[in-house]
Amino acid sequence: MKKMLIILLCSLGMSACNSMKIENYSNSTIQLDIFDYFEGQTLAWGIFQDRFGNVKKQFRVEITGTIENDILTLIEYFEYSDGSKDKRVWKINKNSRNKYDGSADDIIGTAIGVSNGNALNWKYEMDLKIGKRTIRVDFNDWMFLQKDMVLINIARVSKWGLKLGEVNIFFIKPKNGFSNS
Repeated sequence: MKKMLIILLCSLGMSACNSMKIENYSNSTIQLDIFDYFEGQTLAWGIFQDRFGNVKKQFRVEITGTIENDILTLIEYFEYSDGSKDKRVWKINKNSRNKYDGSADDIIGTAIGVSNGNALNWKYEMDLKIGKRTIRVDFNDWMFLQKDMVLINIARVSKWGLKLGEVNIFFIKPKNGFSNS
């Protein structure tokens, strides 16, 4: 029991040290506005790694973004390496120049986002389906816009403050729309 308590306290301590601040990205010459970036078509590829670094899922996402009445709607079609498919529809509001909130069917409550320079920090709770079970987890996404319209997303997935894994996604804006490859 004592050993488990020490492991738990060390894990909590390490997760507290890994806190980036959105203010650190204010001097970037590249500016990220998710309404501008996600309007139209976007492609993404990603992986989910468990807390030990083992790749558990690989996926591709086709995203279509439309803006109507100051709401960004993102329709995301996921195709996983095991052949399974999923769909998520986000509704995102821009509350000010750099603050956003959003919702989707599997998101609990409201996702909150803050941007600065080329970075966006997006936090939310999600009911994550794992096999036949569903567990509620916390996502802490950090998105970084790079040159050539490449967007890198690193998302820490945790429960009760303990890291369960990480999702890494790379987004691009296709010049000629989606292809089946």
